[in-house]
Amino acid sequence: MESNIKSKKFRAANLAMQFIEDGMCIGLGTGSTANEFILLLSLAIKNGMNIKCVATSKKTEDYASILGIPIFELDEIKVLDVTIDGADEFDEQMNLIKGGGGALLREKIVASVSKSYVIITDDSKKSINLNTFPLPIEIIKFSPKTTMLKIKSSLIGAGINVDIQLRKNDNGSIFVSDGGNFIVDCACDFIKDPVGVESLIRSINGVIESGLFVGMADKIVVAHENTIEIIEK
Repeated sequence: MESNIKSKKFRAANLAMQFIEDGMCIGLGTGSTANEFILLLSLAIKNGMNIKCVATSKKTEDYASILGIPIFELDEIKVLDVTIDGADEFDEQMNLIKGGGGALLREKIVASVSKSYVIITDDSKKSINLNTFPLPIEIIKFSPKTTMLKIKSSLIGAGINVDIQLRKNDNGSIFVSDGGNFIVDCACDFIKDPVGVESLIRSINGVIESGLFVGMADKIVVAHENTIEIIEK
């Protein structure tokens, strides 16, 4: 089963290489599927492709650097031709839940300055309504319980039952994002109105960013058992 999922991730990443051209500025996503693409990209660079890249996390930056991929600060590039990233879940309207790896803030910033935002994934991540993957929300360190209570009461007030947990590392310490913030994971009922929920969450004092990526994806490359599907706006 694990090898089958890895095969799907590789096939999605391999197809995404068709969106890459010499001379481009590229955003590199975070996570296991994005890593498959990063590896393929490194091989293209070794074969002479000339590109500039921006990483969406420290983990991605470190991995790409090991593979010889040139990494630049976003301030140096300003606009990206394309960003290739993964997703934890997506629905039929191409809305996404991201942030399982803790990089949602940088991922959303990079996506927002990309001419094309391409998601590579497999069919296990598709849902009718977003609810299978807990929604990550990045919050400030100050008084996290207060912010968590506000998030919970706001979602319940919107008719969404939720179990909210402060993310922790395997050793029990509190997870801290690359931006120095905390992340809470919200196991929600169906998110039937991603636009409204995104707006609601971002209006809460103490919230920095939501893992809901609403209407941002231009293409979603979905690897199935024997086929690959490209969903476009």
